[in-house]
Amino acid sequence: MNRDTSGLNRPIHPMPDFVKSALEKRGLMDDYLARPAYQQNDYLGWINRAKRIQTKKKRLNQMLDELERGGVYMKMDHPPSRKI
Repeated sequence: MNRDTSGLNRPIHPMPDFVKSALEKRGLMDDYLARPAYQQNDYLGWINRAKRIQTKKKRLNQMLDELERGGVYMKMDHPPSRKI
């Protein structure tokens, strides 16, 4: 099990280059980094677990849309990330 300074006690998923590029292209890296470590890790693991590239893209786009909109995490209400 990988551990880092985020305090997560589960495997830490590295950020793939295509995710980093998409976050930077849409200007959402700060929104991503503002999320709790568990959410960042969960998004990456969820995207990477997809076997088909179409599914990876669909999941990536969901994450990007949720970060852009704010107030949502994995289609669930997330008040701390709401944008004013």
